[in-house]
Amino acid sequence: MPVLLLVDDDRTFARVLARSLARRGFEVRVAHDVEGGLTQADGHLAGAVVDLHLGNGSGLALVPRLRTLSPAMSILMLTGYANIGTAVEAIKLGADNYLAKPTTVDTILAALDRKAQNVWAPVRPAPLPLGRLQSEHIRRVLAEHGGNISGAARTLNMHRRTLQRKLARFA
Repeated sequence: MPVLLLVDDDRTFARVLARSLARRGFEVRVAHDVEGGLTQADGHLAGAVVDLHLGNGSGLALVPRLRTLSPAMSILMLTGYANIGTAVEAIKLGADNYLAKPTTVDTILAALDRKAQNVWAPVRPAPLPLGRLQSEHIRRVLAEHGGNISGAARTLNMHRRTLQRKLARFA
C-alpha cells in the first residue's frame, strides 16, 4: 500500500482528503504543521501533499526537507492562495507540482502521478465564486485575530453584528 503524507492546517479538509485517499488504497499520514510533517516523514513515502500556508509556518519550508529525505517521492504543493510567484518558488525548492484549492481527489492523484511524465496539472481555470472568496477571506482574518470577532470586524471595516451574521450564514 503506497504511503502519502498530507500536511494541511485545515483539520477538516485534511480529514476529508485523508479519508478519500484511504478509500483509494493509500495509507495516509496527516500532519498540521511543518514540525508534524517532518515527524511523519520518512524515506518510505510515495508522495506528499503540502499546503502552502500552515498556520504560523509555510509549506515551502517543508518541501526541500522532504526532497532530501526521499528524492524519488512526488511532492504536490496545494494552496488556496495560488499565484505564479509561489508556484515558481515551490518548484525551485523541489515540488513536482502545484495546484490551487479547491480541487478534487482525482486531480490531486493525477498531479502526484505526473512527476514521471513531467506534465503540469492545469490550474483551475474558473475563478472561485464571490461568496466562497468572501467566506475564505473572512475566516482567514478571523483566524489572524484569534477568533476575536470585534478585532476581525475592525480589520474588515464592518460592524461586529454584520460579521456575526455573515459567519452564521457561512456555517
